[in-house]
Amino acid sequence: MRYITGQHALNIPCKLLTCGDWHQSALQWNTPFFRDSADSIYRDYGIEQNVSIPEHTEKYSVANHIRALLDLLELGKFSLAQGMNKDFICNDTYTEEIFAHVIKLSNSSLWLDIDHFMGKEYLSVWLNYKKEVLA
Repeated sequence: MRYITGQHALNIPCKLLTCGDWHQSALQWNTPFFRDSADSIYRDYGIEQNVSIPEHTEKYSVANHIRALLDLLELGKFSLAQGMNKDFICNDTYTEEIFAHVIKLSNSSLWLDIDHFMGKEYLSVWLNYKKEVLA
């Protein structure tokens, strides 16, 4: 399934109780960032249907905020995901869910960078989770 993700998806309200981003007017909406769910380990997880986006009359499939951030990690776009925990998610309720999905990337060639990123975002909470799951 083709869907909008990344920074564009972070700037579209979703059904989660998350903050997302607030730079919507600073983005170029003529060509939002699309991805095909078949190209991701996460497949259709976290993709909402029939969502309105700025400057478009048609509706699209759009990643929720968690999925958008997972996509950024999977693609190695760490600078765009910076602030994941406190700026974009802003809700500890989702921490376990996020960790369970991030750990699926442990076989990725980017794992060391992903692990480092998660350590900076979630500190000892990530380290403790990782120790339990990967032990």
